[in-house]
Amino acid sequence: MGKIRLLPEALACQVAAGEVVERPASVVKELVENSLDAGATNIEVRVQRGGIALIRVTDDGCGMNRDDALMCLERNATSKIRTKEDLGAITTLGFRGEAIPSIASVAKFRLATREPGALTGTEVIVTGGKLERVNDCGEPPGTQIEVRSLFFNLPARRKFLRTEATEYAHLEQVLKTQAIAHERVRFSLVRDERLAFQLPATTSLRERIGGLVGDDLASRLLEIEPLEQKGVKVRGFIGPPGMGRSDRRQQLTFLNVRPVEAAIVTRAMREGYHTALMKGQYPVTFLFLETDPAAVDVNVHPAKREVRFHDGFAVQDAIVAAVSRTLRERMTRPVSGVGLTGTSSAPKPLIVQEELIEPATVYSTPRLDPRPAQLFTALERQRVEQTPTEEGQAPHSTLSAPATSRETEPIPEPPAPVEPAPIAEEKPKASDYRIIGVLGKLYVLLEAKEGLVLMDQHAAHERVLFEDLRRRMEVEGAPSQRLLAPLMVDLPPRDFDLVSRHLETLERLGFGAEPFGGNTLKLDALPAFLKRDDPEAFLHEVIQEIRVASDRMSSLRLGEDLIATTVCRAAVKANDTLKEPELRKLLEDLLRCDMPYCCPHGRPTLIQIGYAELERKFGRRA
Repeated sequence: MGKIRLLPEALACQVAAGEVVERPASVVKELVENSLDAGATNIEVRVQRGGIALIRVTDDGCGMNRDDALMCLERNATSKIRTKEDLGAITTLGFRGEAIPSIASVAKFRLATREPGALTGTEVIVTGGKLERVNDCGEPPGTQIEVRSLFFNLPARRKFLRTEATEYAHLEQVLKTQAIAHERVRFSLVRDERLAFQLPATTSLRERIGGLVGDDLASRLLEIEPLEQKGVKVRGFIGPPGMGRSDRRQQLTFLNVRPVEAAIVTRAMREGYHTALMKGQYPVTFLFLETDPAAVDVNVHPAKREVRFHDGFAVQDAIVAAVSRTLRERMTRPVSGVGLTGTSSAPKPLIVQEELIEPATVYSTPRLDPRPAQLFTALERQRVEQTPTEEGQAPHSTLSAPATSRETEPIPEPPAPVEPAPIAEEKPKASDYRIIGVLGKLYVLLEAKEGLVLMDQHAAHERVLFEDLRRRMEVEGAPSQRLLAPLMVDLPPRDFDLVSRHLETLERLGFGAEPFGGNTLKLDALPAFLKRDDPEAFLHEVIQEIRVASDRMSSLRLGEDLIATTVCRAAVKANDTLKEPELRKLLEDLLRCDMPYCCPHGRPTLIQIGYAELERKFGRRA
């Protein structure tokens, strides 16, 4: 007799349940998706003991007749696809026909359903995959499903469940995610006979988000004006710079209203935020993507969480364009100080070395003037005279590095990118602020019509120097420093082929590189401002960045971490005393930047505390 045998149907269902039903949250996800596919406008979820003892999902959808109520318990029975062609263009949340039989095989299951206009409904009772009885019932139109004693017949699976509080947290997150994707549907969640939340139907996505995460956070989100390119439409809301999290729990992405996970979306979000996001932080995003269902494969993961795009670069480009445009055009006011310190993962401030660094040790060529345009040469000369120096050492300025005159070497303006018409909202000007003073020799206190604004002089100067230096690199390329003796670098074949295709990119970054036989690369020049003991290691870092970067990403992005580090050393420090004209000039230069509200490391440069918040602090407002 052969060794291979067919599994009994009950055991096969339990095996399938292991892929579909991981925990109570998985049950809620599958049942709520079925309710949404049925056209429900009102969905209620009741749970007990974190969903382990009871999960009841009630909806007002289309309901089922008796035949369909019995057929839905069969494996691979579904009303959502008919042919293999349908599998290539799925428009519903569910489609496999595995959820209901899988859930019924590992729990005590009750289904009650009635079609609108039908005199009676149908009740089906299943225990551990075994059909117990079928009755008529008088339920209202729609469907109600009860799942009791989850995994009662699989003790090995049940013992792997977490605490009731943990299981409930996962369950609640699943329902909130679906609620954000379907703001026109009323959702309610009852936990152990107590109402956890109730969300009325609305036409405003911001209102729905506010009902789940709080009106304060929702009001500070930046709305993405719908953008469509190459068949991909992007809309939604993103957090401003400074509203970062240490995990992705508030980074939600929906593809054709389906919650999805895709590495390409995460990369695109980071690329879109660019220097407006701190390292190790994830943005708060509620991103909605729409594309042709035939252009994406959702039949990848058993839980339908992961997807694959036929043209991933088109999706990435659309997200990058939408996010970067929103940050550039919607960030017309400083970051609100409310909630910045109350985030779940308040980042540690960037530690800045207090000692001054000689500009000549950072910039080895006079062409790289990192200073803001039209510096006060007279004021700077006055500051140089007042700066204490050691005996025999030339005095130096704490504001910027020396460079050639702007009049003798003007900076050509880079061509303006082709973008949709900007949102009509005037950006603030330096004249909108009145300088009050400096707190702790670092934070500049400004008065604005909205209230108090604090400017971090180091972060602000970093942003000014960063954009100025990057603009010069875009026009002229990074300056190079010739090596006394060429450096021979042996690369793996894969890296050598990659470098050979991107020699122009390396040249713009300041490398002098050419093949030297076999897989050897000859370096005879390095970026002039590279101050590292191991240039070969830096080359390998650049190669790695080229490998993971999008083909459509600017080659200069590859060197921006180096630029950010360079300007951090050259910017004014925490204890540098600036006079009021210099502070005014710094503010003017900052507000002219493309991204004035955060430094190249993603930290805020300006934080606003409005009058309303001040009045609450002083007890003048509830």
